[in-house]
Amino acid sequence: MTVSRRITLTGSTGDELVGMLDLPDGQVRAYAMFAHCFTCSKDTIAAARISRTLAEAGVAVLRLDFTGLGESGGDFAETSFSTNIEDLVLAADHLREHHQAPTLLVGHSFGGAAVIAAAEFVPEVRAVATVSAPSDVAEIARHLAPKAEQIAREGEAVVTLAGRPFPIRQQFIDDLTEHSIVDRVAGLGRALLLVHSPDDEQVGYGEARTLYEAAAEPKSLFSLEGADHLLTAPGAAERAGAMIGAWAQAYLPDPAPSGLADGAVLVRPNGRGKFGQDVVTATHRLLADEPESVPGAVDSGPSPYDLLLAALGACTSMTMRMYADRKKWPLDDVEVLLSQKRMHARDCAECEQEDGQITRIERTIAISGDLDAEQRARLLEIADRCPVHRTLTDHPIVVVTEEATE
Repeated sequence: MTVSRRITLTGSTGDELVGMLDLPDGQVRAYAMFAHCFTCSKDTIAAARISRTLAEAGVAVLRLDFTGLGESGGDFAETSFSTNIEDLVLAADHLREHHQAPTLLVGHSFGGAAVIAAAEFVPEVRAVATVSAPSDVAEIARHLAPKAEQIAREGEAVVTLAGRPFPIRQQFIDDLTEHSIVDRVAGLGRALLLVHSPDDEQVGYGEARTLYEAAAEPKSLFSLEGADHLLTAPGAAERAGAMIGAWAQAYLPDPAPSGLADGAVLVRPNGRGKFGQDVVTATHRLLADEPESVPGAVDSGPSPYDLLLAALGACTSMTMRMYADRKKWPLDDVEVLLSQKRMHARDCAECEQEDGQITRIERTIAISGDLDAEQRARLLEIADRCPVHRTLTDHPIVVVTEEATE
């Protein structure tokens, strides 16, 4: 299961761009960006399914609508291949500022050429993967051929692409001629994966061979048999995503050690909804969130009170197990069910406090094993001696808060 979060940022023309950040249901190993095909959007089959497949492999993916397309603002007529590159670089800046810079760029068709061109402007990128990418973006002009004379004469014409009308200006065509994807791929300096279908009738398989021959090592070329250009065939996009995910593992950064001392805990936002948090210890990473009933929350992890109860429950079970093992008692299993609520002290029969509000934690323990009544009673007494229980009940807890200096 993955979590998707809508984000916005300012694009190359100053207009608002809209993207979708697909996040793993667990630790994020790395961040990536996906560039969609010409006149497409972030919500096409290829964009959505490849991104989600990568997210399932632990890679958070930002798929972005280029200026003037999908949900993004701006005038498509004012865009070019150069503005697409700028949009990608600005999106990488956004990830760097709010999450983590992308280490993987993925692009489909025209977007594949765009990520090859954008890679040099994102220094953290270690690997680039393309699906059905052309070796020469000027070839896009052949799709504009029916209106080429009008564009040259009037400077602009409306061209029907994939059944939709798009205004194309001469500046768009002129800009295409200024970019050599073969030269860019030759100087890429990153690992390259080319995924291409030999059955692609729009961008032939020879385009992938041209890029492969021009690229330096490390490079790979995978054939996506049976897939059409837009990856609409059943399972095609998922297979492409799985190929990219498996290949990228060698180039993605290993999960960095937290650098925290034993006993220290770091909590920081992770972008899953409005309240999602990564909880990091010296050796482990967890998630925390609020339930979906809280506006802006996506329930990507236990709530803070869930974690508090979990700490008490885990400590209870562990302490009982240690005691039973030391006594050599036949304890098979312990299950601890906990809940908490706020209540008036006067309504709590077990409480010494008489005024104000208190927090009441109810703990029910199921004990399994061939134990007599005396042993079971003793284990329940031991439950009250677990360190977390004693921390919560024996002495006042003092929390000292200060602002970090760095």
